[in-house]
Amino acid sequence: MDGIRNFSIIAHIDHGKSTLADRLLELTNTIDKRAMRDQVLDSMDLERERGITIKMQPVRMRYKDYVLNLIDTPGHIDFSYEVSRALRAVEGSILLVDATQGVQAQTLTTLGMAQAAGLAIIPVVSKIDSPLARIEETEEEIEKLLGVKKGEILRVSGRTGEGVEHLLEEIIKRVPPPKAPGLSAGGFSALIFDFKYSSHKGVIVFVRAFSGRVRKGDKLKFKIAGKDFQALEVGVFVPEEKSMETLSAGEIGYIVTGIKEPGIASVGDTVADSSYDAAALPGYEIPRPVVWASVYPENQDHFVPLKQALGRLRLSDSAFSFEEESSGVLGRGFRCGFLGMLHLEIITERLRREFDLPLVITLPSITYRVMYKNGGEEMVYTPSFFPEDHLVSAVWEPWVEATVIIPPSYISAVMQLLYEFEAEVGLTESFGDARTSVKFEMPLRELMRGFFDRLKAATSGFGSISYALVGERPADVTRLDILVADEPVAAFAKVISRRQVETEAEAAVEKLHQILPRQMFSMKIQAKAYGRIIASRSMSGMKKDVTQHMYGGDITRKMKLREKQKKGKKKMKERGKVSIPQDVFLKMMRRD
Repeated sequence: MDGIRNFSIIAHIDHGKSTLADRLLELTNTIDKRAMRDQVLDSMDLERERGITIKMQPVRMRYKDYVLNLIDTPGHIDFSYEVSRALRAVEGSILLVDATQGVQAQTLTTLGMAQAAGLAIIPVVSKIDSPLARIEETEEEIEKLLGVKKGEILRVSGRTGEGVEHLLEEIIKRVPPPKAPGLSAGGFSALIFDFKYSSHKGVIVFVRAFSGRVRKGDKLKFKIAGKDFQALEVGVFVPEEKSMETLSAGEIGYIVTGIKEPGIASVGDTVADSSYDAAALPGYEIPRPVVWASVYPENQDHFVPLKQALGRLRLSDSAFSFEEESSGVLGRGFRCGFLGMLHLEIITERLRREFDLPLVITLPSITYRVMYKNGGEEMVYTPSFFPEDHLVSAVWEPWVEATVIIPPSYISAVMQLLYEFEAEVGLTESFGDARTSVKFEMPLRELMRGFFDRLKAATSGFGSISYALVGERPADVTRLDILVADEPVAAFAKVISRRQVETEAEAAVEKLHQILPRQMFSMKIQAKAYGRIIASRSMSGMKKDVTQHMYGGDITRKMKLREKQKKGKKKMKERGKVSIPQDVFLKMMRRD
């Protein structure tokens, strides 16, 4: 194992991880230059369109006499769980910091995870070729953050390739070779850090082998799930899957299980020889959903295809969860749990693109613990199921501990923003000449109420944030319903702070009035809370001159037609239902 180096790249979003990975693949001749493209490790269309990494991607490279296993990780805070899984499979990490942006909040979060895992950290300043680069200032920030000497910080440009070869040399020097975690060398054992599903091969688990070796045809077992299977194929990533004769201790690769049952494979489980009686390897924390939203098919005939599609996505994303629910208005659907707003957008967009399913998506919410006056207690995941005020004794909601990193000139604006979003400000400290971190606690509900966008606007795009759940506190909240033509729309219901009810009600009614297509009859769009209407807008119906075909003649003929039209409009208003297009639900979900 002395000739193996396993490492990952960790950084804040848009700090150049994928571009640096491209240069590493090029320099090691892992991918032919004719086959190279930008973001070669980002295989999903959504990743390439948005310019972000969503799924971690392992790849095996050869440099001189060494095998280098790289795991490219996501940078967005919603996908921190991906990073934590990758760090369990490696011995070292490249901490990449953008020379034009400096240390960001997610930099601190990912660094903390790498240090907790006991990894060797190689600090690297990226984008040194940019005319906006602040190389010296960024190095000072890293020095203060890590307590390292300036000479230990490397400089690279993913765009030009400058410094990349030196980085490869330092990876070999600074990252230790893999070691087995105290297990006997006799049996094969490997930790699952990711998996995917193939309709032909079944579940393919991505593993880091810690002891022994495995070959095609070996009988293996999931230690936690207790399921036996036979290895149909083993191999490595180059970056596509390449079959190998064996996968040995210290290596990162894949095993084709042939299992097509959902729920068997799980991240953090151990794959081992079926006859190997050792305990499971230390795994990972189970991802905990932060945001909840209900997903319904636009047509109930699509309920079964939607269930199958969600099951398929669950096979490739273990942090995504769903369970069946029903609504009197929307019919049968699914309550889904996500790690954040971006995770929600990615999953719903994949449902639309990969499975061609028209969907109704409710406004995202969080989990509330409701205590009733009759002594009962319930966890409420969906705003439309949140009880009326007169039934409730107390409500508890999750809080987060967060860190914002900003230039010092924006402190005043950020403090005002934190007050508006009900935050409790803690420690404020400076590192470097142009970076100040502000620690605070706030309700998760407020964090999801467009705080990210408001922070970016208040700091001219320079602010960054990371957060973690820290428990529950009492909540002063109520349910806000939106009525269209006197009918409540479950997908638009939300649970909000009482101090925000009037403002949110006016904003929601106004936004829906602007984006909802006009109907054949006049109607009202209303917001209801505390058992009464608190905001309302009228929408006039579409008009048609029913007498336009008539020329001359007795005026009473035109009057009769207009009276008939008037009665028809009245009947339609009494009996008609408003059809809300899918894009209206999506626009209401987004905070534009």
